[in-house]
Amino acid sequence: MQFLEDRIRRDGQVRPGNILKVDSFLNHQLDVNLLDQVGKAFYDEFKDCGINRILTIEASGIAIACMTARYFNVPVVFAKKAKSKNIDGDVYTSTVHSFTYGKDYDITLSKKYLGPDDKVLLVDDFLAVGKAMRGLIDVCSQAGATVGGIGIAIEKGFQEGGAYLRSQGYDVCSLAIVDHMTDDGKIYFRDADGSNVR
Repeated sequence: MQFLEDRIRRDGQVRPGNILKVDSFLNHQLDVNLLDQVGKAFYDEFKDCGINRILTIEASGIAIACMTARYFNVPVVFAKKAKSKNIDGDVYTSTVHSFTYGKDYDITLSKKYLGPDDKVLLVDDFLAVGKAMRGLIDVCSQAGATVGGIGIAIEKGFQEGGAYLRSQGYDVCSLAIVDHMTDDGKIYFRDADGSNVR
């Protein structure tokens, strides 16, 4: 989506190690109007899929999930990165490797908020190697819930996460797919089918 690509080019920062910092508008300081556009774009893509729940992982995906849920008029559920004392009863759990932090952590989700009658839209701010999404898919599988789609704000197209999820049959909508970044800070985007790099 042009609106997100333009904002990434304007305010994103390229750091060594193929790190793209977008913390001034997406995952530390939040531009609510931009997030509203993201939520609307996900709604337009998946509005006919019977979604009745939005699912993400804390923390960066929560704002995107909330803005998306406003359009669907459904609840947001988020998996916690550590079992909290205020989660009561049985939980689903899965182990996720964080590319950003270079470590494994367990995600947990109370069983009372996800079940076999749910058709879920998974959302997150970034997709790189896809471990977070695989963890959420695992939780959905444990719950008997159906994954109706995956909405990603920024996909790192040069890493394998998006290709893997698509190869497994998931409908992945990434609003901005980074093809590559240069040492001098230039960011190049591509279409989902790889046909056009700009």
